[in-house]
Amino acid sequence: MIVAYLLLGSLLLALALAARRRPGGSHRLVLRLAWSQLAPLLLRLPVALVAASLLAEVLPMDAFVAVLGEGSGFAGVLAASLLGAVLPGGPMVSFPLAMVLFRAGAGTPQMVALLTAWSVLAVHRVLIFELPMLGWNFVWRRWLASLVLAPLAGALALALVP
Repeated sequence: MIVAYLLLGSLLLALALAARRRPGGSHRLVLRLAWSQLAPLLLRLPVALVAASLLAEVLPMDAFVAVLGEGSGFAGVLAASLLGAVLPGGPMVSFPLAMVLFRAGAGTPQMVALLTAWSVLAVHRVLIFELPMLGWNFVWRRWLASLVLAPLAGALALALVP
């Protein structure tokens, strides 16, 4: 985790130096824009993490881990792909839930498949946004083309697990 912070900090420093050399660049404007995006997260993220932890206490995590654990293999990857596709909500729901499942013992390949399916297949987003805006002719082609991505990502992660 520290590597990610150092990488992002280095990128931030490099961009700040590049922006400083540009005429008319305003760091204050950038900070205001950044704060406007960060402030809602500071309110939502702690609530989402607590809610996901409470959910872990209510749901039978042993059943989820039996299906999504390291030992579940490719069948677990397929189950995680299905769960990810029907998992409703945005990142404030999905990532804390994935974190709870992962800490409870779900396997890495299974979590890769779950999050890939959530980001690519998400039935709720297809029904709410894609279908009304782009139509069935587009949606079935995109969904069919994307259907293999989550199991493929999980299978690749499964092959990379030592």
